[in-house]
Amino acid sequence: MAKIEKLLELLNLTTENAWSEALFKLAHEHGFEQTLYGVVPNKNMPLENAFLRSNYSDSWRTTYDNEKLHYVDPTVSHCLKSAVPLIWQPQTFQLPNQQQLYEEACSYGIRSGITFPIHGPGNEFGVISFVSDSLSDKKFIRELDHSMAELSLIRDYLFESSLKFFKVSEPIKEEAHLTKRELECLKWATIGKSSWEISMILGCSEATVNFHISNIRFKFKVNTRQQAIVKAISLGLINPG
Repeated sequence: MAKIEKLLELLNLTTENAWSEALFKLAHEHGFEQTLYGVVPNKNMPLENAFLRSNYSDSWRTTYDNEKLHYVDPTVSHCLKSAVPLIWQPQTFQLPNQQQLYEEACSYGIRSGITFPIHGPGNEFGVISFVSDSLSDKKFIRELDHSMAELSLIRDYLFESSLKFFKVSEPIKEEAHLTKRELECLKWATIGKSSWEISMILGCSEATVNFHISNIRFKFKVNTRQQAIVKAISLGLINPG
């Protein structure tokens, strides 16, 4: 399991090189030889303008970029229209030009993997792919089943920590101030308590807890509880320790 300390360190990294090395190390620790992270500040921007970091072969990156294969790549088109991760394998690449892309990618050790969409609260769009040269067999799928939730958490921390490198974060507005009750709910949610468990701890209904969590997401302009937790940690509002 990824240690929360390692994820928190991502938020404190101040250089792109250090951040990139941390990204590659996290991927390697989870059994992926290669990884790619790319985000555009606005999904209407050309994908060629993405903030991009990968440890793919330079030769493959040059071919991919020059031939604009992101407009052919089914993992990219999937992420544009979906919020769920895509486990990809040979049958993912159905069209002739996609099959050609996959065959060439395999020669660079890009044979199987999982791609997570990134849909940020500021209309950011991106992808993160964890890649292996292993066959996409039952063993590979079974291992992904066990690590899916953890990789999703890593995706959230990577996105939040990368914002400083490709856009100026908006200042915290007065309406983003959390009430004492909202902070209490968020602190318990940070250590993994469910809404029902928090309601037992605070002596209120589960619906009341969900109401507070919903308010927090609205104030932070995020879509999920986990994104709200990451945002609160990055702002110093809560300490996961």
